[in-house]
Amino acid sequence: MTNTTAPPERGGGGGAHILIFPFPAQGHMLPLLDLVHQLSLRATTTTTTTAITILVTPKNLPLLNPLLIRHPSVIKTLVLPFPTPENSLIPPGVENVKDLPSGYFLPMIQTIRKLRGPILNWFRSHPSPPSYIISDMFLGWTQDLAVQLGIRRIVFSPSGAQTLSVISCLWRDLPTPANDGNNKDNDDANTLIRFPKVPGCPNYPWWQLSSLYRAYVQSGGDNNSGDLEFLRKDFLGNVECWGMVFNSFHELEGIYLDHMKQTYFGNKYLWAVGPLSQSGPTERGGATSEQAGDIFTWLDTCDDHSVVYVCFGSQAVLDNTQMEAVAVGLEKSGARFLWCVKEPTVGHVSGEYGMVPSWFEDRTAGRGLVVRGWAPQVLILKHKAIGSFLTHCGWNSVLESIGAGVPMLAWPMGADQFMNATLLVDQAKVAVQVCEGAKAIPNADELAQRMAESVATGGTTCRNEMRMKAMELKQAATDAVSDKNGGGSSFRDLDNLVQHLFSLSANSTELVPPN
Repeated sequence: MTNTTAPPERGGGGGAHILIFPFPAQGHMLPLLDLVHQLSLRATTTTTTTAITILVTPKNLPLLNPLLIRHPSVIKTLVLPFPTPENSLIPPGVENVKDLPSGYFLPMIQTIRKLRGPILNWFRSHPSPPSYIISDMFLGWTQDLAVQLGIRRIVFSPSGAQTLSVISCLWRDLPTPANDGNNKDNDDANTLIRFPKVPGCPNYPWWQLSSLYRAYVQSGGDNNSGDLEFLRKDFLGNVECWGMVFNSFHELEGIYLDHMKQTYFGNKYLWAVGPLSQSGPTERGGATSEQAGDIFTWLDTCDDHSVVYVCFGSQAVLDNTQMEAVAVGLEKSGARFLWCVKEPTVGHVSGEYGMVPSWFEDRTAGRGLVVRGWAPQVLILKHKAIGSFLTHCGWNSVLESIGAGVPMLAWPMGADQFMNATLLVDQAKVAVQVCEGAKAIPNADELAQRMAESVATGGTTCRNEMRMKAMELKQAATDAVSDKNGGGSSFRDLDNLVQHLFSLSANSTELVPPN
């Protein structure tokens, strides 16, 4: 049995101290930092002394600058050296997955586990240590750490509730193509895996499921014999936590939030507080491109809903064949466009990724902008000129587009994106799918047609219905985070979370879980 210590007095006598531990990937860090912003705003209005400590490694510290400037009296940092274990696959000098190709999530998970010892040392030497830890879902080992320290762990999910429902089912039930009842002895990557315990959940082909889970199965983990058995323990540890926070809202994912609550949490706590970007700071994500200042000047010259915004997030880098297809599609569409290009990182073969075709900008001059580097996506999507969004369907991009009422052209590539795409296309009906898969090459003619239709004046009935649905969902997202008329669903859940974190001692059980 793991030794534990008695829960410490928060703040050394009545104050709240919360440790925030993000996973070092842009798509994971930003929404958790948005949550910290909301907690900090509420901390300044309470009588309880509140301290929030954010744990990062040195090269991730700049991402905290906007928060540190806005909330200097509440937020402190714990900067620990990035682990450098022997034979690590993480190249020297890299501390965030955004600076690596997409296949490096597993090595980063393995590396970050090495911070356990330094965290223990810090906690035990702190005069007023935390009584709560809010950590990313990829940091499942912090559940055991919290138990050892005698504090409460809250999981933060940067993915939606549908995705977590599927992921939790995967790690609990260990389905594979070979052991699915309808697919005996079949290990084909296109074999459909069913999730009958998740209400309303589609079937997904094996290749679209979590790459971490598939790596676990391929290592022999589904027979409890693989080298990656820790992965299953970590993910199952997430549902053993004291509570879980989703960057989602009931009006979008109510059926899946209810499933997670009923199946895994019972009398424990589950909060849906999104979309966090809807009321979060706009200066987020690090340094913007040098061209960012020109973006809004140009958008101001465009008609309403006339621009196709193209961006595939902080992780995906298209190969040059895919870049060519997108470029041809944009040229043939005749539409105005804003294309945000992520350039190659460490690990990409030089000259084979992320290159805008040499002919493209001359042929489309005056009709669009190509931005190389990070761009202020939340503000871009909220500009009245944006008519559609060609996206990889990462959850942050999904919520930011929903929050702006912008219909989407869906090209899911990996991770949770396939599940997000089915939610958008088949259930919410605010997107159409134009391509599928990280290595897929879209048909340039079909892509051009979809782009043109998405911003056409008047447009088809289908296109108009999709825009209407997008605006309805935007209103639902706005209402969810609103403080008016008693507060929307997300506002109320956030208030309940704050009550637990700020108003009670770690030993209190006075408040009941939210409905």
